[in-house]
Amino acid sequence: GSEMCIRDRRILIEDKSKSYGESNTENMLIHGDNLLALKALENKYTGMIKCIYIDPPYNTGAAFEHYDDNLEHSIWLGIMKKRLEILRNLLAEDGTIWIQIDDEEQAYLKVLCDEIFGRSNFVNMISVNMKNVAGASGGGEDKRLKKNCEYILVYAKNYDLLPLFNGPYKYLSLIHISEPTRPY
Repeated sequence: GSEMCIRDRRILIEDKSKSYGESNTENMLIHGDNLLALKALENKYTGMIKCIYIDPPYNTGAAFEHYDDNLEHSIWLGIMKKRLEILRNLLAEDGTIWIQIDDEEQAYLKVLCDEIFGRSNFVNMISVNMKNVAGASGGGEDKRLKKNCEYILVYAKNYDLLPLFNGPYKYLSLIHISEPTRPY
């Protein structure tokens, strides 16, 4: 894949010294400000991306030091809004975006995504069990009740064009009625 850096605000430049593997796969690792990177991707990929997964900073104050984290909700949502609007533009008409978030910002982010993607394009909210802790009181010294779930908000660009998802397994009934065997 190619290692890209951002130059001149909206132009991606390959750094050949850091690129490796198959060069024609169009895989990219982009270093730089994420808003500028998204704007650079807009030039070539608008309306072409089938699936986007993002795991943004959760606004908890515990994220990596180079993130703006633990902001006022309104500031965090303003930062997210700019990025989500570009991500929506990048999506193909039958594309989806999957956004992982914790419970601190989930409700706020859901309302923002309803505004950007449209409430009718909301697909589902998936609960993700992050830790296996015995009992309701384990972990999180500052919590009265342990929180061990995060969420993935799923939106379609156009719900009407969204194909049916294949489940991870097929349902098979385990009920089988047979005649009892009789000893002779």
